[in-house]
Amino acid sequence: MKIRVGYELVYECVQPTPMLLLLNLHYTRASDILIPDHIVTSPPVPITAYRDGFGNWCSRIQAPAGLIRISTDALVQDSGLPDPVHPYAKQHAVNELPSDTLVYLLGSRYCETDRLSEIAWSLFGNTPEGWPRVQAICNFVHNHITFGYEHARSTKTALEAFNEGVGVCRDYTHLAITFCRCMNIPARYCTGYLGDIGVPYSPAPMDFSAWFEAYLDGRWYTFDPRHNQPRVAHLLIAQGRDATDVPISNVFGPNELKSFKVWTDEVQG
Repeated sequence: MKIRVGYELVYECVQPTPMLLLLNLHYTRASDILIPDHIVTSPPVPITAYRDGFGNWCSRIQAPAGLIRISTDALVQDSGLPDPVHPYAKQHAVNELPSDTLVYLLGSRYCETDRLSEIAWSLFGNTPEGWPRVQAICNFVHNHITFGYEHARSTKTALEAFNEGVGVCRDYTHLAITFCRCMNIPARYCTGYLGDIGVPYSPAPMDFSAWFEAYLDGRWYTFDPRHNQPRVAHLLIAQGRDATDVPISNVFGPNELKSFKVWTDEVQG
């Protein structure tokens, strides 16, 4: 299966403004890229890049005063298979976990493990460990939160999403991650493309999506509590502790996002 992915973002800055961008497909998908997702800016500006502490590819630009258009249009090969399901995947004891997974047990900006631990154990303490426990968490979050773009708020935490019961995909993800960490399951935040492939078409405007990965039985597995079913082509861009680590842009000065378009479309033939 071939999938066309891309975006067009238009910012207006009142002065020359540095920006950090996390807008390239993750290195784990490098062999699947048929047409590269090079970042193009209009007007043209120099782009430098580095790899952050989580392995994400980050681009640096200096946006001029006025409007700047940031875009890409790429082609990716995908298996067309839904996310794998392994219901017998085991949970590791904390003392047996690899050292590089331990950071994903800790609280973070949007995932207040200290404030949700008691709730997590009351809800999930009697569920079977491993995959069934993570799935029980996803089931609860999926049913507890009502989706709506009007409920989006960049400062909303997992605890606030739990208390309010409304949110967008990042809120489902933050709450599920927090519950997993409270139950001693490493969980990391993922952001990327997710189109309406293999599911009924949605007329809602396309956006980047958020999901998470849980570490079970020696590897990371994809879970999506918003949709709560295996989906085709979760195309990873970046991963980290929570949304703090993987914003599509960090803009270091006054700005306004004037236009935002994203596409993820299966290419026939």
